[in-house]
This record gives sequence, structure tokens and C-alpha cells, in this order.
Amino acid sequence: MKRTIRWLPAVVWMAAIFYMSHQTGDEIGTLLPLFRRLFPAMESFDWGHFVAYFVLACTYYWALLPRSATWAGKVLVVALCLAYGITDEFHQQFVDGRSPDVKDLRNDTIGAALAMLLLSVPRLERLIGRSVRF
Repeated sequence: MKRTIRWLPAVVWMAAIFYMSHQTGDEIGTLLPLFRRLFPAMESFDWGHFVAYFVLACTYYWALLPRSATWAGKVLVVALCLAYGITDEFHQQFVDGRSPDVKDLRNDTIGAALAMLLLSVPRLERLIGRSVRF
């Protein structure tokens, strides 16, 4: 039962991503302008995808513990994020003003990979490991 409950944040976050992906192009364009102002050189980088999949990777990591604490587990988390990103891009082709984009998949993967790299810092790994009873 405990393992099932640990999947709840991932499922909720996937639903949030689905909801955001269902917004029209005009609606979604107003959500993250702050990042574009702070990092003008990264104008083509979609911060929304980066942040969404960074968080998704963290929720998958939590759900898959203790398996995700290994490097193979972290690769699995990134692969799961990429797989969900592919379904997200497929979904976007049916939303007005949105279209599938390989750059979004790139940003999804970068967000997920950086989350896994951050969670590989030994001090953070120990902190998370102590807070979870496998």
C-alpha cells in the first residue's frame, strides 16, 4: 500500500502536465515570461517543459525508491519522463495553437536528467534515504 501511495504525487503531476498541455497556444504563452526576461539568451528554451519534467522526474524518483537510488534506476526515471513527454507531444497536436516539437522533448529530457543529477549528490541522497523507509 505504501508503494501505491508514493505514486500519487507522480500521477497528480502527470495530470497537471496534461492539463497544461491542453491549454491553447495563446493561454500557455503567458505562463512563464519571467524566465525569458531573466535569460534572454535562452529565448528558444522552453522553461515550462524543463520545470515540469524536472518535477516529474523527482516524483518518479520518489515513487520508485529504493530502485531509483541506483544509476540504472535514475536512467529508468529519465526514460519514463521521455516516454511521458512523447505522449504529451502527441496530445498537443490535437490542441488549437499547439503542435508537437522535438525541442520540447529535448527540454523534457534535460529537466529530468538534471533532476537525477541533483539527486545524485551524496548529501541529498543520504537525506532522502533517511526520510524513506523502504
